[in-house]
Amino acid sequence: MIPNIDPQAQTMIDNKPEKTGKSLAEWFNLLSASGLEKHGEMMNLLKGEYGVTHGFANTIAIRYRQQAAGGPPTEADLVAGQYSSAKAGLKPVYEAALAAVNGFEPDVEVAPKKSYVGLRRKTQFAIVQPSTKTRVDQDLNLKGVDSTERLLGGVVFSGMCSHKVVITTPLEVDAKLKAWLRQAYGLAA
Repeated sequence: MIPNIDPQAQTMIDNKPEKTGKSLAEWFNLLSASGLEKHGEMMNLLKGEYGVTHGFANTIAIRYRQQAAGGPPTEADLVAGQYSSAKAGLKPVYEAALAAVNGFEPDVEVAPKKSYVGLRRKTQFAIVQPSTKTRVDQDLNLKGVDSTERLLGGVVFSGMCSHKVVITTPLEVDAKLKAWLRQAYGLAA
């Protein structure tokens, strides 16, 4: 098991030998022998010459490059990277959004990625993403819930969520947003 890895990625890694014919270590050896350094080149090799699906090729290339750089970033490093430079002033908004789910059951998983933080139960129910230097998007999985002026509907964050609430200050993480988070959490059971 790789440290600091979310359960979905771990499942892909665990299934890699069955689905691709090689373990992650064997793919790493192959990439090392290829001498390739760029992500796209590795993807082309894995997909083109070995018939690996896009998802598996991407996971292999990312993990290989992370290993070459000394290991995957920590969750704290991922969050720090999201709220650095021009977005540093949004960190209190992020902290308020996380605090909103602290009172939920202990099965809430906080899963930082490079550009967002996923909130999961059995499935992902929300995303916290610093989208611009002035706003954080609280994306929610609320399929079947009507949109409002504040709860924006439609395809949100590459189809991973059904709604979005724009947050610019910690005060906007109010009772209404907390209720929507609680509803999304309930739907993820």
